[in-house]
Formats: sequence, C-alpha cells, structure tokens
Amino acid sequence: MTVISTYDSQAGMLAERYEAVSSERMFADVLPIIPGGGATRLALDVGAGTGRDAAWLTSRGYKVVAAEPAAGMRRIAADKHGNIGIRWVSDALPSLDHVHGLGLAYDLVLLSAVWQHVFPADRPRSFRKLATLMKPGGVLVMTLRHGPASPEMQMHPTSTAEIEGLARTHGLEVLRVAGSNDQGGRTDVTWECHRAANAG
Repeated sequence: MTVISTYDSQAGMLAERYEAVSSERMFADVLPIIPGGGATRLALDVGAGTGRDAAWLTSRGYKVVAAEPAAGMRRIAADKHGNIGIRWVSDALPSLDHVHGLGLAYDLVLLSAVWQHVFPADRPRSFRKLATLMKPGGVLVMTLRHGPASPEMQMHPTSTAEIEGLARTHGLEVLRVAGSNDQGGRTDVTWECHRAANAG
C-alpha cells in the first residue's frame, strides 16, 4: 500500500484530526512574515489534504491552487470547504506535473506535513520544482515533522540542515525556523515551521 492509498483509505479518520487544529494556530509563529493576500495573490498548497489550509488562505485573500493526490481527501475537502477560491488538482511531489502544466507562478507555496513523505532521493528534484513555481520575492512555508510514525505512513527523517542546503542550491534563503509541540497532543512528535524566500 502506498502512502497515497493510505491517506485515501483513512481519509475520514485523518480529516477529524486535521480539522481539529486551526491553521491560524498552526502557523502562528510565522504568520507575521507570511505575505498578505490580495486580488492578484496566488498560493499553492501542496499536499492540501482536507483543504483546511487552502480555505484559510482564501480567507486571507489568496486565490489558491490545492494539489492533493488522495481522492478521499479531495472528496472531504469539497464537502467541508467547497471550491470557492480554490482550484483542486490531483498531483504530488516530486513531479507536480499537473501544477506546472497550469503555467502559474505563486506568491506563497505551502507544504504542511508533507516533506516527511518525500523519499530522500527525490528531495532535490522536489525542492527544485517548488522553487521554480515561486514568483520573484515569493515565499515558501513548510513544516517538518519529527518523531515516530506507523509503517504504512512511509515517513522519512527531516532536518533543518537539509532544507537550508536545498534552499541555498536553488537561490532561496531560510529566514525563520520555529519549533512547536504537536497540535494533536502527541508527546513523541514535534514540528518545525520553516519560512524561506526567493531572492528575486
């Protein structure tokens, strides 16, 4: 079973966990340096899940492209948040072919609880894809998960050093790193929220 099929089959249970945490609280430490939305502001939510963060970004004035490969998650997102201001695509790292096919560039790219699922060998390509989707001066916000996980979730270790190295390679600068406990109350899981900016 792939991690996508796991998210698909467990979508209902996972949705309850995700929707119990507000995006405002999740990104509180980097919120002051997330660019404000506006009529021409575009955001890309990679691994958008139930659409919690995508809906939050639309409430901040963004037009959002939400990439989520698990059909079960997309169905729940449609039920919970509708599609107002959100354009859903079935896509995933490391390729993001459908997203790139839209021909858009983004002011904000968000990866919340995604990077740990990307195989380490695929991460350089994945980061390059993300960097090429950003507008000059655009911002990348990503959360890194640390701690044990069940085997079917196929998670891999993450680190600040890895993100800083990839950012330098692709012309981005890590401007802020904020650590936090797990919002779902798991004592053996912690998170880091990274904010990187395009040098443009």
